Amino acid sequence: MDNVENPALVVAWLGFFLALIFGYMANKTSFCTMGAVSDVVNMGDWGRMRAWLLGIGLAILGTNLLIYFGYLDVGQTYYTRGTIHWLAALVGGLTFGVGMTLAGGCGQRTLVRLGGGNLKSVVVFLFLGYTALVTMNGILRAFVDAVLRAEPVTIHLDGLQTLPSMMGMADKMSQLSVGLVLALAILAFVFASKEFRESRDNLLAGLVVGGVVTAGWYVTGYLGFGENPETMELTFLGTDSHLAESMTFVGPLSYTMDLWAYWRDKHITFGVASVFGVVVGSFLYSVFNRSFRWEYFNSPQDMFRHLIGAVLMGFGGITAMGCTIGQAVTGVSTLSISSFIVFFGIVVGAAVTMKIQYYLMMREA
Repeated sequence: MDNVENPALVVAWLGFFLALIFGYMANKTSFCTMGAVSDVVNMGDWGRMRAWLLGIGLAILGTNLLIYFGYLDVGQTYYTRGTIHWLAALVGGLTFGVGMTLAGGCGQRTLVRLGGGNLKSVVVFLFLGYTALVTMNGILRAFVDAVLRAEPVTIHLDGLQTLPSMMGMADKMSQLSVGLVLALAILAFVFASKEFRESRDNLLAGLVVGGVVTAGWYVTGYLGFGENPETMELTFLGTDSHLAESMTFVGPLSYTMDLWAYWRDKHITFGVASVFGVVVGSFLYSVFNRSFRWEYFNSPQDMFRHLIGAVLMGFGGITAMGCTIGQAVTGVSTLSISSFIVFFGIVVGAAVTMKIQYYLMMREA
């Protein structure tokens, strides 16, 4: 976008429209990663889990095709850097999984519910965003750096922390080959279910998630790569990390809080724009479908659970450097080792919390 006057603003607008599509379709199809884990754990229903996996498989396929054809440099993302903070990834993932269960949904689901009129999500939005901010730049950062990212629990690599690189295959063809094998294995599992193949909403949800994440990489990694008009250096314009990014929702909530607090010194980025895009997209669907309705806490205990869940998600999402979309789809699409650890942690944390909740409920009954 060399001829564009403000390419960073274009990247932000494209992020907004991609997220708008995401939010609209997530509301329409009831796509929810916490719900996907809950369906499997509590009912043995794999429909929404397969939709999540479909999004992951398509994102892996699309992202690695972008890498192969030169539209994305896999080394220019914060997921693939050669330092593995495995304890932070595991603890952050587990904490996020617990939090999203208590709060009734992950970061993206909070934004979708907010667009549909859910007042619980306003509280979760604020507490999640503020906790993410103080974990990223405030008082909780000291604990994360000193304990969860300390040198004894950090692995330093000579190359990238991607599956192909760890296998000694760092070229584009190897990256694509490993990505194809993994993507096809996931898609084979997903489409093995006749019930899933006949579920239009779950199919649509997976297609949109995978497509939007791939498009996000193209926007920031290719269209957004250019010369900074202030420093005259080549960089990734319109992203908070100044690297290639795609859909993620905990870090951007932190940057949104920062933007609101220091408006004159900040700019709207791809991530911040995507936060509002999801809310607007969900709102448009709820209005067109006449499903918009105000919802609120039904008890003080309900509010307390949501507050605790929001705080845990904010801390866990920043510690793990991503969420059920940011790491489990966007990060995994780069074949990052840390992303697989976070994905595992989120699912285990959520599943164990659901089992404990069920046990307590049955004991009370």
